[in-house]
Amino acid sequence: MRPDFRWPRHAKGFGLVAAMFLLIVVTLVVIAMARLSAAQHGSNSLAIQQARAYQAARAGLEWGINQAMKTGNCVAGAPDLSANNLAGFDLGVTCSSNSYLDNDGSTSRIFRFTSTAQNGTPGSRFDYAYRQLAATLEKKMP
Repeated sequence: MRPDFRWPRHAKGFGLVAAMFLLIVVTLVVIAMARLSAAQHGSNSLAIQQARAYQAARAGLEWGINQAMKTGNCVAGAPDLSANNLAGFDLGVTCSSNSYLDNDGSTSRIFRFTSTAQNGTPGSRFDYAYRQLAATLEKKMP
């Protein structure tokens, strides 16, 4: 009589269970990698928009300072950014000023500028960016 080399009955189907387990684990790893990739892409886009918002707000400050240096008055407004790479951003510049007399008797003005840049409204875009910058300028008046 020859020995029986067949698998015992209780071991039947183990290969199917192992293959299903491996398939599920590999699928979960692929899904996790896809989510990480999408999150990374979204954060890169947001970082670029935040840098652009900073540059737009800075351009607003420079515009306001230029207006004050030329005219000697506080000028507020919304400069147009559509002619350059910052199109799509809404820019608002506010200004306040106070005059005072120096110890030597000359008049000086302090200008306070606030520049706000944003691309849309909060919640309207996945890459919404908002920046607000402030600057102070002192100018001797003639």
